[in-house]
Parts: sequence; C-alpha cells; structure tokens
Amino acid sequence: MASAKLPRAFLFLFFILPGTLQAQTGAGGEMVSIPAGPSTMGSDNGPADERPAHRVELPTFAIDRTPATNAQFAIFLSSIGPVNSAGERLFDFDDADARIHLRSGRWVADPGFENHPVVEVSWLGARDYCAWLGKRLPTEAEWEKSARGTDGRRYPWGGSPPDRTRAQFRAGWNQTAPVDSLPRGASPYSVLDLAGNAWEWVSSAYLPYPYDPLDGREELKAGPVRGTRGGGHDSPPEELTTTHRGQGLSRNFRSGHHNIGFRCARSVLK
Repeated sequence: MASAKLPRAFLFLFFILPGTLQAQTGAGGEMVSIPAGPSTMGSDNGPADERPAHRVELPTFAIDRTPATNAQFAIFLSSIGPVNSAGERLFDFDDADARIHLRSGRWVADPGFENHPVVEVSWLGARDYCAWLGKRLPTEAEWEKSARGTDGRRYPWGGSPPDRTRAQFRAGWNQTAPVDSLPRGASPYSVLDLAGNAWEWVSSAYLPYPYDPLDGREELKAGPVRGTRGGGHDSPPEELTTTHRGQGLSRNFRSGHHNIGFRCARSVLK
C-alpha cells in the first residue's frame, strides 16, 4: 500500500513549539499527543470514497481531546466577531440551530448548551478559530489515526456496534450532547466524541484516496469542498465508523451546518 507523509512546507506552516503560544483564556481545550508512526487509512470493503485502504505515516502531533464547545467558540466570537477581516463568514449566528447569541454586546452560549459541540461554524470559522489559538485543523489522515489507532478498528472504542453509552446518534434535530459525557466512546488515545454528536471539519479537501498531502488537498485557501468526519447526532450507525467520510455533507465550506463542528490539532517537535 502507498505511504503518505506530510510535506515539509505543510509542517513548517503549522509548526508550533510547545509552550511558545498560550491559548486564549478559557477558549483552548486539553490536547492529547498522538505518537509518530504508520497507520492504515481507508477501507477496501466500505463505500467507494473510502477505497483503497492504504498506509499513511505521520509525525507526532497533538489533537484536542474534545470538540470545540459553544462556550469556547463564544469567547472567540467576542474577540473576533462572526466575520473576519477578509469578509468571510465564520459563524451562522442567524440560523435557528445556532446555540450562541449576542447578548448585551457579548457572544454567549445558550444556557444548558455551554459544553455541547459548537455547530453552524463554517470551515473558514473553524480554520480561523484554531489559528487564533496557535493551532490548526487536523488533516483527514490525523483525524482518522486519532479515531482508529493502529489496529484498524471499526469504531473509536473497538468493534462493538454503537450504542447510546458510546455515541450520540439517531437523535432528534439539533439534539447534541455534552462533549465529555460519553467516556466509553473514547478512542485508543483517549480522544472523546469522535463518533456521533457532530461531524467534524478537517483541513483536507474532499478528494479521492489514496491520501496525498502533496496534491493540493492541504492548501488552506478557500475553494474546494472540505472533508467532514465522525458522523453527527442525527446519523445512522453506519456513519460512525472510523473510515466513513462526509460524502458531501460539508456542502458549502463558507456556510455553517446544524450537524458539523470541529476540533483543533497542533504539530509537535520531537
């Protein structure tokens, strides 16, 4: 199987010396270190866009243990606003599914939804939030390794079918759950909420496999449809696998969606 490594330019662009950048107060989450080494990406017996299974080798990186929450993203909005300096829309605050609203001049999470995954964030907003914290969005390869480990497991927790003790799925419209409420669904690296609750933006463009970071999919300029991974609160069980891709659910990278959130990652020097 083909091996894919992240290019030097990509690593340089997102390289962060540990401790040199401090997260904005209250906005950054705990990060988990994912060790360097090979892992399998994709599947030979799933949907066409998961094929072929192939070997990917990644350097050490860190990823947020949980997705960004409404409370955390509200801090960002109060500092930056819902539109960036380039005029790009970062958050669909006027959508009925948004759980952050402007109150007395500050953006505040709706009561009871503070620790739920933030949704209605555009890919541009997820990109800018992570950069604001000195982080970045995970690549699709990093996301899958964080969920799957190196043993090729079907779900983050192993091979057992999904149930409500491990993932939030087949729930009603916008019925998300707190990001740390299902510890039995943890991945082999103890990363939480990688199946269900909210799909997650990745940095990568939604392009065919094998994964190749040199083919333009990791360029962060606006343009291509971006990948989403993990399944959402309204997903059926088959969308919760570690290999399942969003298959166009991301639709418009300039727009937020009721079932798409995100988490951040960071390159690590060893």
